[in-house]
Amino acid sequence: MTGVRTDTARGRWARVRGRLRRFGPDTLAARVALVTVAVAVVAVLVTGLVSVGLVRQAAQVQARAALAREANVARQIVDVDRPRNVAKTIRALRDEGQNIRVALVRPNGTVRGDPLARRAVAARRDAVGSGRDLSYRVRLDDRIVYVEVRGLATGGALVLAQPEANAARLVASVVRRTLFAAVIGLAVAVLAGLLFAWRLAAPLKRASAAAQLLGSGRRDVRVQPEGPAEVAEVADSLNALGDALARSEGRQREFLLSVSHELRTPLTAIKGFAEALADGVASQDPAARRAGGTITAEADRLGRLVDDLLDLARLGADDFRIEPAPVDLVALLRHAAAVWSVRCEAVGVRFAAELPDRPLQVVTDAARMRQVVDGLAENALRVTPAGQPIVFAARAEGGRAVVEVRDGGPGLTEDDLAVAFDRSVLYERYRGVRRVGTGVGLALVHGLVTRLGGTAAAGHAPEGGARFTVWLPLAS
Repeated sequence: MTGVRTDTARGRWARVRGRLRRFGPDTLAARVALVTVAVAVVAVLVTGLVSVGLVRQAAQVQARAALAREANVARQIVDVDRPRNVAKTIRALRDEGQNIRVALVRPNGTVRGDPLARRAVAARRDAVGSGRDLSYRVRLDDRIVYVEVRGLATGGALVLAQPEANAARLVASVVRRTLFAAVIGLAVAVLAGLLFAWRLAAPLKRASAAAQLLGSGRRDVRVQPEGPAEVAEVADSLNALGDALARSEGRQREFLLSVSHELRTPLTAIKGFAEALADGVASQDPAARRAGGTITAEADRLGRLVDDLLDLARLGADDFRIEPAPVDLVALLRHAAAVWSVRCEAVGVRFAAELPDRPLQVVTDAARMRQVVDGLAENALRVTPAGQPIVFAARAEGGRAVVEVRDGGPGLTEDDLAVAFDRSVLYERYRGVRRVGTGVGLALVHGLVTRLGGTAAAGHAPEGGARFTVWLPLAS
């Protein structure tokens, strides 16, 4: 049970890693999300800076207006019963917790009350002594103090002073609320950006997967147009490309089939006359007989090319039949080894078969699989010099059957391995350098293996030459 839970956890973590890769630093989704987040951050910062200034200004106006209201109320109280209510008013203002300082200017010019209020009066003494109502600001001890002066009915004036610290506290409170709202807005913007990036990137990822399938040879792949208009156009273009490729390859296939069929008739006639020359039926001249043998060999080679072209053209056609059935690959390779060991011995090439004692059961077309093995063996025998080995090998590996054909020939370079199954690439690269075939044999092998549901790859053999490997799913 622990192993099952561990496998489940690993599977979940693998799915999480797969989702996170969609937002890698180089992906479109990551860049769209980054731009969205950057725009949201800039918008929040600009809004915050503007809001702080406006809030500060509004707080100052509000604080001065509140102080002015307090001054008006205090004057009314003092004017009604001055001797008894001045002390009461001062205590009430202090008890409100607004840090309001009070001073009283007597008609004779003397000032009594809080020291801060008295200093505020001293800063504008001429104006305060006029008996008029005043509102002003004054800087005392590196801080701003708001001052409200109210003339009294009996003469003199009532002075209320309030440090700006109260307004600053109001500003701080508003700024905190603004920042909280900005953080919430930023979080929403980030989530919206990620969601938008994912919705934008998802159809592009599907289009990319479809393009890879088209590149691998699939022509039935279609993409559902979705997302923004530009992304939907990509899907439409891929669908149009798939249709165009299918039509183009269909015309190419029809041309190859037509040409291949048309070549069979003259080839049959050429080969018949060549065999007559080689057998001495048409002429007893030794030179004519040698020429007949050469023509026969070249006619056989051209016939193999025509057969390869026919099979290659039919690979993508509906009439290319695959008849899957249970097949023992070990038995199939033993039969093939019996034939190829004789052919190798005839040219001095050593042959070996590394086959397991147990069967390797797969579901495939036995005739097509034998065609694959013969094609790889033909390719190996062509380039393997006398005294060097050709090896057939088979084994089970990770739920798949593995078939290898290895040789001791000149081998392939790293660049060759990447294009080994491309039609005529190795033929053009090594023509005149080593013995080459028709140029389509390995391409035919790759197409057959793909149609059989397997995969093929080229590599380096321990014998010093090339190794061609075919993987097929084991039968359950």
